[in-house]
Amino acid sequence: MSQAKEFHKLANEADGLFRELAPGVTTRIFAGEQAMLSVVTIAPNTEGKVHHHPEEQWGVLLEGSAIRIQGGEEIAVTKGDFWRTPGGVPHTMRAGPEGAKVLDIFSPPRPEYRVAGKGFGDG
Repeated sequence: MSQAKEFHKLANEADGLFRELAPGVTTRIFAGEQAMLSVVTIAPNTEGKVHHHPEEQWGVLLEGSAIRIQGGEEIAVTKGDFWRTPGGVPHTMRAGPEGAKVLDIFSPPRPEYRVAGKGFGDG
């Protein structure tokens, strides 16, 4: 049995389930049984919508710079920084002048992210 479907390339923009979260904010989603990865691309100086969801979320800034807005605080992050967002905490990102690429990890997987579409799907 081939394991090829279990391997992915970060640079392959066609890999994953595509979702437009907001104007200038897109993601490629990779869902497993117990966790979900989301590779988010944020256009320069663009901010997502403040939202929340019950799932725990970890994020790491892969490229660019950004401001993490979480629980009412704004925290500057640079490449390699990572953070945890407990379930239910309002949050978003604002990309710096060069844009940003973020790897988000959700546990458990977010049901609304198992399908292509638009929006954050938050409560």
